[in-house]
Amino acid sequence: MTAEIRFFWARLNANYWFYPALFAILGALLGFALVYLDRNGFAEWLNDVEWLVPVRPQGAADILSVMASSMIAVASTVFSITIVAVSFASGTYGPRLLTNFMEDKGNQMSLATFIGTFVYALVVLRSVRTEDETPVTSTATVVPGFTPQLSLLVAYLLMALCVGVLVFFLNHVPSSIRINKVLEQIGRRLVKAIRETYPVEDEFREAREGEGGEPLTAWETGYVQLIDFEELEDLARDCGCTFTLRVRTGDFVHRDLPLMDIKGCNPETIEDRARNCFTTGSVRTPAQDPEFLIDELVEIGLRALSPGINDPFTAITALHWLGAATSEIGRRDLHKDVCKQDADRCPVIPCPDNFSHYLARGFGSIRGSVATSPNASMVMLDTLANAAIPVKDVTRRAMLRDEGRLLIEQAREALVGPELATLEKRYDRFASTISR
Repeated sequence: MTAEIRFFWARLNANYWFYPALFAILGALLGFALVYLDRNGFAEWLNDVEWLVPVRPQGAADILSVMASSMIAVASTVFSITIVAVSFASGTYGPRLLTNFMEDKGNQMSLATFIGTFVYALVVLRSVRTEDETPVTSTATVVPGFTPQLSLLVAYLLMALCVGVLVFFLNHVPSSIRINKVLEQIGRRLVKAIRETYPVEDEFREAREGEGGEPLTAWETGYVQLIDFEELEDLARDCGCTFTLRVRTGDFVHRDLPLMDIKGCNPETIEDRARNCFTTGSVRTPAQDPEFLIDELVEIGLRALSPGINDPFTAITALHWLGAATSEIGRRDLHKDVCKQDADRCPVIPCPDNFSHYLARGFGSIRGSVATSPNASMVMLDTLANAAIPVKDVTRRAMLRDEGRLLIEQAREALVGPELATLEKRYDRFASTISR
């Protein structure tokens, strides 16, 4: 249940409607609260402030009307600019990056601020009464008409805030779609996910092997978006059995495809409760899925190296972040502990992800395209050598060396002349460096 709540909150944060709707409610509540204070005389002290000139009802109505109309116009413009920027970025860098832009808090909060201010202005506007309208009784006196002075003062402050947010937004949008910024956000998020998934450093156990059993198959079709390991653990301990997962988060499943093997009990007795631990959907998400972020880096690199774009420097930046992520994985214990207690006897065995799996998913997927670019090939060799520096395990260092060997073999098929000769020298230096 805890994992499902976290997943629900993550999906809620990946929508443009949530924060605008929340701020609209808060704006309405703030407006009603301040109008209540104004109508009951709690803002009478504002009349004693010499530098604060009281506003008459007609002026207040005009100010709030202009404020409301301008805020909804700005909100519409902000939304249009955001959609254009998101469409450009997802079309240029890859459709899977749409999730990253939908989760951008700068865009969400900017739109929410304008919507909330618009709702606040409307709520306060409805309370303004001119002199020829029905008088409003205050605790102090009966006044002809009603002007919510405190509410109007807060409206000025919100207007100033909106101006600041607009300036921030106009700078944030072009900054957020810069390719270096996009790659940095993906790379940092990937490194963070790796550290959270594999917290133990300088121990080099590989993933735990499964124990087999009777298969539990899927009923739904889609991508595995979340696996509730806590619920699986409780279920396994209650039944006294062992679960060996056959899928990981991000895998595509369909009806009768095995989800996991169950050893120690009959799958039919727990199948409904066990299947509820797997959340499926139409798209992959970054939650519990570092490979999704690796695929994003690879996709950007492959697009950059395609003949139609031919931008090796973008691919080089993607290689740098892949190298940082590979180095983090290489220095960590890949024995994933998913149990809350007694991890050594955990009855839930995740689908194994060893170092060679991650290496193939990252550098192995982009290697073929990198081999066609001399600049990208030299950078990949340097990146592999740098990734190996903090890795103390001999076997994993050998895998990085083999990845460099495979790269030079493919480059020999794609490059000729001085470019290949220069790359051969770089490979010799790489081989001697990584063998130390």
